[in-house]
Amino acid sequence: MTNYQKHIKQIQSLKRKPTLLLHVCCGVCSVYPLIYLRKYFNITIYYANSNIYPYEEYNKRLEAVKSYLKMLDDDSIKIIIPKYDNDAFNEIISIYKDEPEGGKRCYLCYETRMKEAFAYASKHKYEYCTTIMSISRRKNADWINEIGEKLQLEYPDVKYLYADFKKADGITINEKMNKDINLYCQNYCGCIYSLR
Repeated sequence: MTNYQKHIKQIQSLKRKPTLLLHVCCGVCSVYPLIYLRKYFNITIYYANSNIYPYEEYNKRLEAVKSYLKMLDDDSIKIIIPKYDNDAFNEIISIYKDEPEGGKRCYLCYETRMKEAFAYASKHKYEYCTTIMSISRRKNADWINEIGEKLQLEYPDVKYLYADFKKADGITINEKMNKDINLYCQNYCGCIYSLR
């Protein structure tokens, strides 16, 4: 098992805060990672989640992210919201529509959203890029980091921040903080197939 915390420790020794484009999927998953990462990075959130179906659900999760940012009262964290296009996203993942949750469809979903974030990070000169998805018990952190490593090769001007935010009690802290602030919490991953 890879020790992703060692990568974070390297960041802690930097003399300044580098820029980080942080892919965020929802409010509840962002609570602990944002608290943790803002100590070390100048963060911009990238809310690229055309996988979420229906649009009303996409908006509920986006509003939860915005609510949490208000609670943090940190004007330095900006949010970028690319165009929502669930039809185009479903065209990509529908080849694995019959796969069980946690299978090839999920890998492709992670990869598609992370690639969109990396492309944006490269175009806009961010130093680092990562996603908070590894905080979820239902997400495969090894896959997420494997994808990030591949994307770092494809976009060599952007460093990938390896992470498994579940580790070092991250999941426990995240769940406790969510209980305290009572953000909207979804009951399925996001795509139409996970909803079914």
